[in-house]
Order: sequence, then structure tokens, then C-alpha cells
Amino acid sequence: MLFETSAGELAYLQDNSLVVKLPEGRRTLTTSWLNGGYSEELEVVFNHMIPHRSHGASDLEGGSVPEYLRIVAGRLGLEPNKASGMLTTAKMENAVVVSDSFRGLEVTAIITGGVEINGGRAGDPSSYYQEDERFEPVGGTINIILLIGADLPAYSMARSLMTATEAKSAALQQLMAPSRYSSGIATGTGTDMITVVADTTSKLKLTDSGKHSKLGELIGKCVLEAVTKAVGIQSDIKPITQRDMLVRLDRFGIDEARYWKVASTLEGENKKPGFIEQLRKISRNPALVAATVSVLHIIDEISWGLIPENAGRKAAFAIMRELPKVLDMDLEVPADELLNEYDSILDNWIVVTSWIVKNNIS
Repeated sequence: MLFETSAGELAYLQDNSLVVKLPEGRRTLTTSWLNGGYSEELEVVFNHMIPHRSHGASDLEGGSVPEYLRIVAGRLGLEPNKASGMLTTAKMENAVVVSDSFRGLEVTAIITGGVEINGGRAGDPSSYYQEDERFEPVGGTINIILLIGADLPAYSMARSLMTATEAKSAALQQLMAPSRYSSGIATGTGTDMITVVADTTSKLKLTDSGKHSKLGELIGKCVLEAVTKAVGIQSDIKPITQRDMLVRLDRFGIDEARYWKVASTLEGENKKPGFIEQLRKISRNPALVAATVSVLHIIDEISWGLIPENAGRKAAFAIMRELPKVLDMDLEVPADELLNEYDSILDNWIVVTSWIVKNNIS
């Protein structure tokens, strides 16, 4: 048993699944392939970890996602026609449960979250065009079960889904979780799912679940906290792990190999092990991380059209010139020699920080 809400929803773990038994009188709205959409007939919802790597729906037992979910429901001792399920590759023991309440209104979010492999930003390049059923289980998915201790009409349940989705995206934004399909910040993954449950037997009759309402606030707080914790547990994306220059540069495809390629062309000691060791050390300097994110945000704002490129480049170059002072180093960046106005801001950043690393090797 995992937990029980004050209204009687019972959650437990069983066979790679997290099962939530629903008392009578529950409305559900779910993105599941099995009995998905709006329903007043479901008795149980579940979140299931696919136990092995799959390359498509035909690889799943039963040959399709709906049939696979029906099989899973049966093995869990559930009536498939009264159940709805979600799929993920995240471990169920990594699920996070967050509850909050106000004057008898209780909201609970149960979330598993992986974003390290297929995190994406809305509007990123797609992976496929669907003409028939196609499903690609990959190493990431944020699945949300949202239990609301109030009677909500269908339209308010749909609004709850919107509020929860915004909270999920806000959590990923605060973690600066990278998209794997662009240089943007992820707003979710390509396989995220959600189930919203409302209680028609409750004396609380609520119609507004948007951000201005108390219900919307509780939904937002629970989902934001649970997504943050779940992604930290499953994907090791946490505030502390993000305090690293190389981690922040990863969404732009910049890694140690790229740094060494540039550093090996600069004057100074040219021994790779010593350079990489010093790069890793200085990369975690909080002052350098702060300077890095300042430059990266300038790049983002240029790409969004919020500031002119020339103005952004000028500000970024100013930060680069002052890096030794920011890092309390007795150095002066030879700007005329290192900075190139015809190269990108990122290319210049790599050159300057590589130069600083080489000049800081003891």
C-alpha cells in the first residue's frame, strides 16, 4: 500500500504498476489508450512501467498499446473495461506523492517522471507522422494522476488538466531541463500522460480550476513539487546537479570533447588529462555557472526575438572580458586576440573559457 486519500482512493504498488482504486462516484478524464477520455464508469486507474525496451507497438505483448494495457489490467486482477492505464519506462518505486488541502478541499498528485532521454519543447521538430497506430516507448515520460476531492463538471476537469500541464512545464523550466530535440528548455516529453479524477459524492461543488482559483493553486503547487522531485529521483536533474557549466551547455551540444578541440589550438600546456580535470573543476564554480547562464539567456532572448543580436553580442562579450574578475583570478582576457565578432557567441564563449582553464592549470 502506498497511501489512502481522505475520500477513500487507495493507491498501492504491484508488478511494475502503481494502482489507484477509485470509490464509487468518480469522474475521470484521461489521455490513456484504454478507456481514455471522459468517463463516469472507471473503477481503477494505473501507471505501468514497461519492463523491457520496446521499439514499437508490435513489440508489446498483444501487438498494440490498447491490447497491452488490457493484458496488464488483467494481470493486476482488474476488470479491463473498468480500468484505464498509462505507460512509462520510469520505475514505480520512484513515484512521488504530494498532497495539499484548504478548508476541506484536498488535492493529491501522484507522479513518475523521466525527462533525460526524450524531453522536448512544444514546437520542436517531430519524430514521426502518424497515419496508423504507432508507439515508441523511450527512456522518459512524466505521468500524472491527479486526485481532486471535489465535485467538478467535465469542463472544469479539462481546465484542471491545463493547470497541471502548466505546472509540469513550470517545474521543468525551473530545473532548466533541456530539450533533446532543440536547444530549448523542455516543456515535457513526447509521451507524457495524465489522469484527472473528481469526486461526484463530495459536498464541495467547484467549477473553476484555473490559476486564479484556490483549487488551481493547489493543483499547481502539488504538480510542480511532485514533478520536481520525481525528475530528480528518476533522471537526476536537480538544482544541485544543474550547478555546472558543462551541464548547462549540454542543450547546445557542447561537451568536453568540443572544449578540448578548441583548447588544443590555444597556446599553453597541451595535455588533455590535465585540461579536462581543470575544466571539470572550474565548471562547477558557482560564479562561472552564473556567468554561463547569463550568456545563455542572452542567446535565448536573441533566438526569441526579444533583443537585437548586435546588442546581445555586445553584452555577452562584456561578460567574457570580465570573467577573470568574476572568478577572482589575476588574469586579463586578451580580447583582441580571442574574441571574434564573426563567430557565434557560443564559439567565443568556448574559446575564452578554454583560455581561462589553460591559464589556471597549476
